[in-house]
Amino acid sequence: MAKSSADDLELRRACETAMEGTKQKVVLSIRVAKSRGIWGKSGKIGKGQMAKPRVLAISATEKSQEHKAFLNVLKYSNGGVLEPAKLYKLKHLSKVEVLTNDPSGCTFMLGFDNLRSQSVAPPQWTMRNIDDRNRLLLCILNMCKDVLGHLPKVVGIDVVEMALWAKENTPVVSKKRSIQDGPVPAADVVAESDMKVTVEKELVSQAEEEDMEALLGVYVMGIGEAEAFSERLKREFHALEAANVHAILESEPLVDEVLQGLEAATIAVDDMDEWLGIFNIKLRHMREDIESIETRNNQLEMQSVNNKALIEELDKLLERLRIPSEYAACLTGGSFDEARMLQNIEACEWLTGALHGLEPPHLDPSFANIRAVREKRTELDKLKTTFVRRASEFLRNYFASLVDFMISDKSYFSQRGQLKRPDHADLRFKCRTYARLLQHLKSLDKNCLGPLRKAYCSSLNLLLRREAREFANELRASTKASRNPTVWLEGSSGSNQNVNNADTSTVSDAYAKMLTIFIPLLVDESSFFSHFMCFGVSALAPPGSPNDGDKSNDDDLGIMDIDDNDTNNKNISELGALNESLRDLLDGIQEDFYAVVDWAYKIDPLRCISMHGITEKYISGQKADAAGYVRLLLDALEERITAQFTRFVDEACHQIERNERNVRQTGVLSYIPRFATLATRMEQYIQGQSRDLVDQAYIKFIGVMFATLDKIAQTDPKYADIILLENYASFQNSLYDLANVVPTLAKFYHQASESYEQACTRHISMIIYYQFERLFQFARRIEDLMYTITPEEIPFQLGLSKMDLRKVVKSSLSGVDKHIGAMYKKLQKNLTSEELLPSLWDKCKKEFLDKYDSFAQLVAKIYPSETIPSVTEMRDILASM
Repeated sequence: MAKSSADDLELRRACETAMEGTKQKVVLSIRVAKSRGIWGKSGKIGKGQMAKPRVLAISATEKSQEHKAFLNVLKYSNGGVLEPAKLYKLKHLSKVEVLTNDPSGCTFMLGFDNLRSQSVAPPQWTMRNIDDRNRLLLCILNMCKDVLGHLPKVVGIDVVEMALWAKENTPVVSKKRSIQDGPVPAADVVAESDMKVTVEKELVSQAEEEDMEALLGVYVMGIGEAEAFSERLKREFHALEAANVHAILESEPLVDEVLQGLEAATIAVDDMDEWLGIFNIKLRHMREDIESIETRNNQLEMQSVNNKALIEELDKLLERLRIPSEYAACLTGGSFDEARMLQNIEACEWLTGALHGLEPPHLDPSFANIRAVREKRTELDKLKTTFVRRASEFLRNYFASLVDFMISDKSYFSQRGQLKRPDHADLRFKCRTYARLLQHLKSLDKNCLGPLRKAYCSSLNLLLRREAREFANELRASTKASRNPTVWLEGSSGSNQNVNNADTSTVSDAYAKMLTIFIPLLVDESSFFSHFMCFGVSALAPPGSPNDGDKSNDDDLGIMDIDDNDTNNKNISELGALNESLRDLLDGIQEDFYAVVDWAYKIDPLRCISMHGITEKYISGQKADAAGYVRLLLDALEERITAQFTRFVDEACHQIERNERNVRQTGVLSYIPRFATLATRMEQYIQGQSRDLVDQAYIKFIGVMFATLDKIAQTDPKYADIILLENYASFQNSLYDLANVVPTLAKFYHQASESYEQACTRHISMIIYYQFERLFQFARRIEDLMYTITPEEIPFQLGLSKMDLRKVVKSSLSGVDKHIGAMYKKLQKNLTSEELLPSLWDKCKKEFLDKYDSFAQLVAKIYPSETIPSVTEMRDILASM
């Protein structure tokens, strides 16, 4: 057999090291395997429940007169070192159970009564063999008995077998110690070198065994002689039987008396039974009579209660069906004057309540088919139809009369020399009188509002169009502004055309004034109409919109909705109907705005830019649902302004394109400097969101300008580069300041700069080759041959000998100062922009020196023995001129 881990001194020392500082002395240490289980159930290891190696160490400690015993659970760390995992006090050990489902008998569980959660499955401990299990359990039981004075409950193990095993495996211990002297250390119980199992005492002491034998010896049953004991039992039985027979014979007279009394009692009981039967029959008849009376009484009481409730319900129904005479008179023939509106409103409220009262759930469904109810409902419907027809006819006539009165009074409109701001406060005040009536009409018959809305829109549309027309006419007549030319980029007028820089800001101010007066008015009218005509949409603009600050036109009707609905809740169908009505209300007024836009365009087309920005600001400010058609009006205005400005841009582009039809042109084209003036003016007019409009115009203008410039240059290839470089230079000089602040112009500025550099390079190369063609032609031939033959072979090629080199150098560089002077004169002759000459001459000298330097390097490489003027000498000659 393998050596038990309880005899492993290294394991004991490792346990003592792990428990160092706890003042506990290790009594026993042994290796076990830990798993999970439930009391009384199998402890099979499932998935995720692998057995874990652990070490159980039983220890004891002493503090003054108190002795304590512990069960330490130690686990192995990552480095294989034991470390404490759990600590149990043996005084709380209440149960030791050996699992019977483990055939080996090596698995047991320890139950402690101080665990926080008894529902958690306690750990199962599995030993290597039965000896290790018995050794550990006996040590625990002995510690509990000697140190703590009590034993836990033992389940699943035979105590006698444990005692026999302990007796066989307990060695003779020479040293004894009293329990009262303190805990029994491991060295005093059993020495590790003298025994195999740590057991100190048997489960039953010798004194207890002697006491039990003495107790059993006191009681002598005499069962040692079976025959004598049987005879004794027979004698006692016969004696008891004889005594019973004697007692029966002595009691016979008493039995006779009892029988006579029983017979008399039986007769009396029979008589009583007969009388009770008679009484029972009588009582049954009486009970039936009483039940019949109670049934009739209950029916009468139920009928009385039902009749009373029916009378009350009929009274309520009659009260509900009654039509007050004053309301009937008001609904059928009353006046709609302002003084009588309160009575009309009360009658409407009563009629609405009466109609609702005859409909479920206000009326019990069982009453719905009563003839009186049906007749009364028909009568109420007739009242409703009559009142709705009368009220609708009155309101249609009333709206028309109000507007006709205002149109007939000229003081309401703008007149010559006087701009009149439209004021609808009195109109709205008069309409508010009937706002409550309209809400009741909507509640009574939703279909009646359609004709009323059309009548209101038709009447008010005439007033708004008249006000807008008179205001626009007087606005144009009172605004004084000089016309600016629409021909900005025409080439036939000459490059020194004087552009009229007259101030035309009054034009855009007039347009802004038109919007400032009428857009808030139209928004307020739309909002008032939405609320007044009972549309279930948001009637007011949200806070922060441009027209939110104008509180003079308050369209709050000062009333609450009948059904207490929130008027800000959007209804898609209502919103569609509202937009249709607003189209009828405001349709046609856009023509007067168009007239102002066209008038402003004729005075100064560039004012379209500022008008576009003003319109965009108003568009972004209209957020309310009721302002939907006003947004459409502003969108149409913006499209009209954009179309007019596009027209101006297209005409200007045509003016540019007409330049190419003229006779041969030289110098800077007229539209180049004029465009700079035009762009400067356009930048001054930008407001708000009109940046994109202007940028699109720039793109179209400059695209046509550059395309036209290229076409003009191609008409005379001899002077093409001169025309290009002069015009691109003029474009850069005139737009330098604007290109620094306008990204779109900056892009075209860089494009013109690149085209200018390319034209300069081509023109300078042409001038240089014109004077030194043989020299640089010779160099080009050498460069071409170097791709096919070695440099040493080139001097032996036809036309490239040293003699040919000398001839070329002599013809080109003798009198080089004259050639350079001729090059300067040719450059000067063709230029019309004298300010470009210094920079072009510097570029020409640099280009010539670069080419000559390349030529000198080729000569040094191919003809090392030949000498030509150095680059330094040539640079000095150029500098001296």
